[in-house]
Amino acid sequence: MATKKTDDAFSLAAFDPTKVTETFRDFAEKGAAQSKEAYAKVKTAAEDATKTVEATLESAQSGTVELGLKAIDALRTNAENSLSHLEALLGVKSVSEFFELQTAFIRKQAELAVEQAKAMQEATRKVAENVAKPGKDAAEKVISGFKKS
Repeated sequence: MATKKTDDAFSLAAFDPTKVTETFRDFAEKGAAQSKEAYAKVKTAAEDATKTVEATLESAQSGTVELGLKAIDALRTNAENSLSHLEALLGVKSVSEFFELQTAFIRKQAELAVEQAKAMQEATRKVAENVAKPGKDAAEKVISGFKKS
């Protein structure tokens, strides 16, 4: 009788190939589904990253144009003021009048330089914020996605 129990435990009659096939099929289907899901996530992340880079470059380009226009405007204003000052100097009749005009011009140019520097600083700050915004938004989106998970 001892041989009968041993034969039953190792007999091929207990082996069911359909169960193995079903298990393998389930495993393969789950693996394929997980691969599709992972691919979809990677694809979405890549598309989002591309959009972020495009938005950042677009903001940087428009910001550079804006800063360039502000610089040109400042140069134009300074050139016009200098030409107006030279014209005024041509009509000077005394040394005291010359020093008065020169002092007023220097004071006006110093005040203008401070105003122009403040305007450029503010414009640069806004451009920097606009350039950083797409990346900041993308990072917040990723972080909120982790919080939901």
